Amino acid sequence: MAVYTEVQDEDLSAFLATYDIGTVLSYKGIAEGVENTNYFLHTTVASYILTLYEKRVKETDLPFFIDLMQHLAKKGLNCPLPVNNRKGEALGRLSGRPAAICTFLEGIAIRRPTAQHCGALGAALAKLHLAGSDFERVRPNALSIDAWALLFAQAEAQADNVSAGLSRRTLQELKALEAEWPAGLPSGIIHADLFTDNVFFIGGEVSGLIDFYFACTDAFAYDVAICLNAWCFEVDGSFNLTKGQALLAGYQSVRRLEPGEVEALPVLCRGSAMRFMLTRLVDWLNVPPGALVRPKDPLEYDRKLNFHRHVKHARELGLAA
Repeated sequence: MAVYTEVQDEDLSAFLATYDIGTVLSYKGIAEGVENTNYFLHTTVASYILTLYEKRVKETDLPFFIDLMQHLAKKGLNCPLPVNNRKGEALGRLSGRPAAICTFLEGIAIRRPTAQHCGALGAALAKLHLAGSDFERVRPNALSIDAWALLFAQAEAQADNVSAGLSRRTLQELKALEAEWPAGLPSGIIHADLFTDNVFFIGGEVSGLIDFYFACTDAFAYDVAICLNAWCFEVDGSFNLTKGQALLAGYQSVRRLEPGEVEALPVLCRGSAMRFMLTRLVDWLNVPPGALVRPKDPLEYDRKLNFHRHVKHARELGLAA
């Protein structure tokens, strides 16, 4: 979440007049995240999240995301539910951007998760994968391996200004990943961006999953790899094996990983690290002037990528024998 587009009071009033959600008491921009403009909206009826879609989110993909959240909510997954306006539509336009209002979920995001949080997250991820198994829409992952060379081309000329040797390291790793990338793994709906700020907890239990705007059809184990990278590294850059064990055990308590997924997990973790290093690198070099946004450090994922180059088996990531 972030704020790229400032919404004027009169524009917001006209937009909200098309909904039956009461009178606005307050609204405030949310600075966290990097992709869309988000506002916390409090009305006489309830609290909501107002999202204006920017940057990588294609307007033609928005019906997929809206339908997916509605589907997952009906399947019992606690995720934001898009609110329809008086015309029965969940999508509108505000300040020149596609926009939607979703229900607000209670809970807090845990910045430094414990092993307990990682276990609960793993189980929630598997439940998401199962809940989406009968979702009929398909959206290819636009930020998978086929897109990485093109992403790097946007940043290659300045990469070594961010870190000495980053260009060489990235090109070598892209070549290796292209040679080793697995195919034919169990696939379906994945979240593809389930970082700690996209998971809410009440106590030690997951109370909600948010921000489905990278959701797509891809390998389930790739989603697991994204979470291992996002949840199981410490601030000093070390991989916490106990957290990895908890996350993988939590996932497998709901859905067992198949042998091919286990074998592929190390390279999927490398690929996940590459994907987020590249998108962070592009964002780091292209922050819009005046945007209320905090670009995330691409070198965090360069360091994670270096760790994964030496991992040979999923046991080193916490998978039980």
